Amino acid sequence: MPKKDGGKKDGGKPGGGRKKRKAPAPEPALRDLLRVPEGERIDLAAYDAGATPAGPADKTAGLAATTALGPRLAELQERLYAASTAGDRRRLLLVLQGMDTSGKGGTVKHVIGLFNPSGCRIHAFKAPTREERNHPFLWRVVRALPQAGEIGIFDRSHYEDVLVARVRELVPRRLLGRRYGQINRFEKSLAEDGVTVVKVFLHLSYEEQRARLLARLDNPEKHWKFDPGDIEERMLWPAYQQAYELVLERCSTDEAPWYLVPADHKWYRNWAISKLLLEHLEELDPRYPPGDFDVKEYRARLLAT
Repeated sequence: MPKKDGGKKDGGKPGGGRKKRKAPAPEPALRDLLRVPEGERIDLAAYDAGATPAGPADKTAGLAATTALGPRLAELQERLYAASTAGDRRRLLLVLQGMDTSGKGGTVKHVIGLFNPSGCRIHAFKAPTREERNHPFLWRVVRALPQAGEIGIFDRSHYEDVLVARVRELVPRRLLGRRYGQINRFEKSLAEDGVTVVKVFLHLSYEEQRARLLARLDNPEKHWKFDPGDIEERMLWPAYQQAYELVLERCSTDEAPWYLVPADHKWYRNWAISKLLLEHLEELDPRYPPGDFDVKEYRARLLAT
């Protein structure tokens, strides 16, 4: 019979011969994977619009994973709003930018649908009105900002004033060049005032945009979504890509970084933006405020009625 050694092997060390299991390395935050490097030149052609970095295995898993994030997102939203009733000024602003059909509206429908709509402030920016053109370009943006405790969503944003304005040459280049700095200072002031700015560029491929536009033309129920001007804008694709590269290079800052989300797969887009929002809200970690009354007293009074 083998001699008992008290469980000691390899020189008498307890547990000798057995390798200790290393704790699994924590998964990197999606925000770190998708964040655009600050101040670096960006070549959008180097980013795969069909990629799914850190995402679920496939569409089925992606849809399930996005749905699973819903309860936690709703809870954090409620806590954010509840905290505002006690004077917490924090709020979150999601900025969505991308080429036509990249999914800005789809994000509002599928991702923001996970929240309580009464706590959201959604604004879709169109061409400036006559009144808006009579003010500095950030004037209309300030008016659309979320209030304390709210989640704001911009479908397009102040970045149109350095995107369309550049491509269409709507303002002199000397004025256009100043706007990047104005935007950075504006977003820094928002951060200092308690606004968490989450800027997402929906990176769509040229081929996928064609497919989505064709789908609108081939389905009579989607004709209302098609604008003949979309074809003209598509002809300017290279100029828009350059304009976006400048935006991502000049306006990704510590206070308000840009996140590049591959958008060829709608399910991945929705999951990724939901995950980004969850990471930012969890970092905020809003708390329910304590009651300013004697709970026992009022419970007793209620039971007596």
